[in-house]
Order: sequence, then structure tokens, then C-alpha cells
Amino acid sequence: MFLKREPLAKESPLLQINDASKLLMTPHIAWATVEARNRLFDFVVDNIQGFLKGDLKNVC
Repeated sequence: MFLKREPLAKESPLLQINDASKLLMTPHIAWATVEARNRLFDFVVDNIQGFLKGDLKNVC
């Protein structure tokens, strides 16, 4: 479930959870770990190398 607005609306079902230990919400910067940024960098490099070789990736 995505949190489309912050703070949560008072009627949000997430606020009704009895056992909060089963709920994990991360901030918008959750992707910003070193590992995630390295993966993103590798992905960008792979896309650029593919483009230069004529092997287009992620084309819709």
C-alpha cells in the first residue's frame, strides 16, 4: 500500500492496526541506501552501454 499523502488521514486503515510491530513504513528516502544507489548507478551504466551498442533496454 502506498502512502499517497502525509500525514495519514484519520480514517486510514493503517492507523487501525492492533499490532504495530507488524507494520513497517519507510520515509520517501528509503531507496537512498548505499546499496540501492549502487544498484541504480549500475542500472544507469548498463543502459548507457546498451544504448551505445545499439542494444536498447527498457523500451516501451
